[in-house]
Amino acid sequence: MLAAEPDRPFRYRAVEMQLLGSNTVAKRNERRFASRTAFLQFPDSMRTSSGLEHEEGMASERLGKYKLYLRQRPTMLILLSILVVVLFLAVTGLSKAYHAQRESLGTRWFTRGVADLNAQRYEAAVMDFRSALLYSRDEYSYQLNLAEALIGLKHTGEASAYLLNLWDREPENGLVNLELARIAAQRGDTDQAVRYYHDAVYAAWPQGEEGKRRNARLELIDLLLQNKDVSDAQAELIALAANVGGEPAQQEAIGNLFVRAGDYQHALAAYHIAMRADGHNAAVMAGAGYAAFQLGQYPLAERYLREAVAESSGGATQDSAHWLQITQMVLRMDPFQRGISTAERNKIVVEGFTSAGERLKNCAPPLTTTPGSGPPVSLSNEWAAMKPQITPAGLRRDPDLSEKAMDLVFRIERQTSIVCGTPTGNDLALFLIAKVHEGS
Repeated sequence: MLAAEPDRPFRYRAVEMQLLGSNTVAKRNERRFASRTAFLQFPDSMRTSSGLEHEEGMASERLGKYKLYLRQRPTMLILLSILVVVLFLAVTGLSKAYHAQRESLGTRWFTRGVADLNAQRYEAAVMDFRSALLYSRDEYSYQLNLAEALIGLKHTGEASAYLLNLWDREPENGLVNLELARIAAQRGDTDQAVRYYHDAVYAAWPQGEEGKRRNARLELIDLLLQNKDVSDAQAELIALAANVGGEPAQQEAIGNLFVRAGDYQHALAAYHIAMRADGHNAAVMAGAGYAAFQLGQYPLAERYLREAVAESSGGATQDSAHWLQITQMVLRMDPFQRGISTAERNKIVVEGFTSAGERLKNCAPPLTTTPGSGPPVSLSNEWAAMKPQITPAGLRRDPDLSEKAMDLVFRIERQTSIVCGTPTGNDLALFLIAKVHEGS
């Protein structure tokens, strides 16, 4: 038809061709739809195509894989758990090894520091303890020993900072309180020092360090005595003496402190305990002799002082010799001592009366009143009135005159000691004898 119309315009032929092609495509699609519809209308038994078989195969394969996964899942979980545990143990082991290595290095530096501290190489000890703290910054013992080394270098400010931090962590630590007490004492803060010393004394010290508790109390007593707090020092000394055994050195130290506190009775008791263990200790016997001298027990004092002089290698100390000389003078000039004859007593009375007269010439006290007498009289006039009677013969005729003469001698020595100070020589002996017989 188209070939028969060659004269038609070209554009009309193009349009016809497009229309013809569109109709062809439409017809092709209609045939395909009709074919599919016909297929769907067939029975199920007749609908066997390669597409459905492929889909069913894919579904079956997926189902098989899922069942296989379910069967393998517990095994996989177990393997993963084992792997996690192994990794955890490996990390833990590495961590422990790391910390063990740091601890070992810290301990090594600390041991070196303790050796330097004991050898009083304080600067080296400070460096050692600082190195140890790099590996264990909060280690209590490292900081405490560093503070002690700093105290050795006189760096009390820095040491105090460490100690106060340690005190906040353990207020009951005995050594920390003891070091803080020492620093406070050096600064002159007595009240604070006493408080820390008390805390150190009553702290819980480790076994084997009880000696440090005793040393803390000894330092406390020494501080109290330096500050003239005698009553508190005596109370601490009595508590210390009750807890100390018979070790001679400790008893000697306690006796010396009792002497400083003016408690000569307890001092003599401590020296006696020390002498039981060491009866040839010159220092102990010298202390016992001095304590007995202060108690007016002159025979006992003479014995101990004489033994001290004999036991001292290279001669007696100057103090022991001095007190021995005075003791022997007191015993020689006491007319009331036992075991002497009347003639010896009368001789002593005459000598003492003469010494008192010489004392009056050099030191004239004010007027005094004789007990039971009238207006005041001077001791010089009283002595002068009695002097003619004080002879061996006069004393033999009037036995009561000895007591009257010695009463006047004792009053002269007491009064002149107030005006002119402590006497010396025979006058000192008479003054001491007057103290012994005062009120008798």
